[in-house]
Amino acid sequence: MIQGAIFDMDGTLLDSMGMWANIGTEYLRSLGYVPEENLNQIFKDMSLAQAAGYYRTHYGVTLSVDEIINGVNNALAQFYHERVQLKPGVMEFLRRLEGQGVKMCLATATDRPLVEAALKHCGIADCFSEIYTCHSVGHGKDEPVIYRAAAEHLGVPKCSIVVFEDALYAVRTAKRDNYVTAAVYDQYEEGQAGIQALADIYIKDYTQAEHFWEFAAGL
Repeated sequence: MIQGAIFDMDGTLLDSMGMWANIGTEYLRSLGYVPEENLNQIFKDMSLAQAAGYYRTHYGVTLSVDEIINGVNNALAQFYHERVQLKPGVMEFLRRLEGQGVKMCLATATDRPLVEAALKHCGIADCFSEIYTCHSVGHGKDEPVIYRAAAEHLGVPKCSIVVFEDALYAVRTAKRDNYVTAAVYDQYEEGQAGIQALADIYIKDYTQAEHFWEFAAGL
């Protein structure tokens, strides 16, 4: 029986990956520039500071790198405070877990102030007893540190904890560290075949997740 759940946030609980995928082009448009068609792909492997430098050298943006970074961060903050939405069925899914006495916490790469804003806006802050971020633990999800910290907090047997993730690399990390993994479909994750093959259970849609409850009952 499932006793603990560790949830990623963006792409897993929130329909928010589109914002991350398009923030570079949207911010550039807000400055009055027309982005090149493949800008999102160019930015995919850049840090925010590198992207800010690209704005300056390629488009002639006269703002400083710090001003550009602050502008992007302000746009993200506005999104998480006012516009971000849960994926369909998430509220009911979380409440069902809660009703079964499952302990839940978050493990996310997003900075804590944005996480707290999103949870409050979406009305699910009370579902989670703790928030762990890659920044707070000092490691990314290519390492299992964040899951281990979350699991220790939950205080239940590891075999009864399910890690919910939408990204292939994160599912792989949790799986290698012997957690039960639930992969959640998100259109911005390109490795769907790999994630389905790797995860213990695959959730295409929270509104049609009876197979998950059957799976969880057998843990």
